[in-house]
Amino acid sequence: MLAIFHKTFAHPPEELNSPASNVTGENPKLPGETLSDFLSHHPDTAFSMNFGDSAVLAFVRSQNSHHQRVFCGIDGIYCVFLGTLNNLCDLNKQYGLSGKTSNEAMFVIEAYRTLRDRGPYPADQVLRGLEGSFAFVVYDTQTSSVFASLGSDGVESLYWGIAADGSVVMSDDLKIIKLSCAKSFAPFPAGCMFHSETGLMSFEHPKNKMKAMPRIDSEGVICGANFKVDACSKISSIPRRGSEANWALANSR
Repeated sequence: MLAIFHKTFAHPPEELNSPASNVTGENPKLPGETLSDFLSHHPDTAFSMNFGDSAVLAFVRSQNSHHQRVFCGIDGIYCVFLGTLNNLCDLNKQYGLSGKTSNEAMFVIEAYRTLRDRGPYPADQVLRGLEGSFAFVVYDTQTSSVFASLGSDGVESLYWGIAADGSVVMSDDLKIIKLSCAKSFAPFPAGCMFHSETGLMSFEHPKNKMKAMPRIDSEGVICGANFKVDACSKISSIPRRGSEANWALANSR
C-alpha cells in the first residue's frame, strides 16, 4: 500500500522532517518517482489512482489469505485497509451496513462519513471499538482530508515520511518509505490516529498529548521521530459537539 498527500492537505508533524535528509547523500524523492518505484516492485498486482496534485493511492492485491488487503471507494471517499476486524458483523449492524456486501474498507468509509457528517461520538471512541489487527488510510476528495490509523496490537505495519517536495508518504513497505523519504521517516505510532486538520493523537489515550522523540539511526544521524503518548501532558478538554458539526473539529487541541 502507498499513499501520498500534498503537504497543503496533510499537515504532518514537523518533527517527522529530518534536516539530515539533504546532507547524507540519500536524497528524498518526488512523489512521481516513489509511485514508479512502488509499481515496478509489484508489476502484476498493483494499481494506482491519482487525484490531481492532491493525492495518490496505490494498492497491491492480496496474494495471501492470512494477510488481507482491501481497497474501496464510495462517494468520493477512498480507503486502503490492511488486516481484519473480528467484530465486523457487529459493526455492520451498528452502522446499518449489509454483512453480505460490506468489507473492512467499506465499514471504515461509512464510519468516517458518519463522523464527518453527523458526529454522534468522538473518532477515538469509534477506533477503540474496532477489534482486530488493522492499518488504514482514508482520503476524502470532498474535503481533501486525510484520516489514518494503526491498531494497537502491532501486527500490521505502517510507516510515514516526508518526500522531496514536502508531501506526506504513507506505506506498509519500509523499503519504499526509505527510498522515498531518505532520513525523514518513522513508524506510524500504534494505537494512534492522524487527521489532516487535527493532527496526530492516541485513540487509546485521547486526553494525553503526543510527544516527539528524535530517532537516531545506526550511523548516528537523526532519522525522523518516534511519537509517544506523553503521560505527563494532558489536553485541557476534548470538546463534544452537536450532530450538525463536522467531526474533524472534535479533537482540536
